[in-house]
Amino acid sequence: MSSEDHKAAAPASVRAFVLTVSDTRTDATDTAGAAIIDLLKKAGHHVAGKAIEKDEPARVAELVRQQAAIGDVQAIITTGGTGLTSRDSTFESIDTLLTKRLPGFGELFRMLSYEQIGSAAMMSRACAGTIGKVVVISLPGSEAAVRLAMTKLVIPELTHLVQQATK
Repeated sequence: MSSEDHKAAAPASVRAFVLTVSDTRTDATDTAGAAIIDLLKKAGHHVAGKAIEKDEPARVAELVRQQAAIGDVQAIITTGGTGLTSRDSTFESIDTLLTKRLPGFGELFRMLSYEQIGSAAMMSRACAGTIGKVVVISLPGSEAAVRLAMTKLVIPELTHLVQQATK
């Protein structure tokens, strides 16, 4: 089956949960989370819920695990906590939960980022994979990075990713 055939068999829309991981963001200042929600809705997807959580690894992992287990969402998209500072722990929190990893996502994101920000792109630990049949995508906290990933990678493949994860 070709990629086009898979996409044709994919659901028309996806139910997603959006999680912002940040020690400082609020609903009023969460521009990256708002961008994810806006882009999902414009693409015809449904946002089942959203949250802002402090960068506490155990709490982030538990929240993602709960959302994946509820069965109400097909995708979880996080923003924030993917850098190198001592407080950036989203990668570790998510990576331990993944049943399958999509290393190509991070590779492609860093390639696209390199075109915009140069060698600093290597510091991103954006990643994707699945927890069971739920697609999980972790993006940086920068609104520009989120918009890049969402428009170039996530939105074009989200229904395809869900279709493949649920087979």
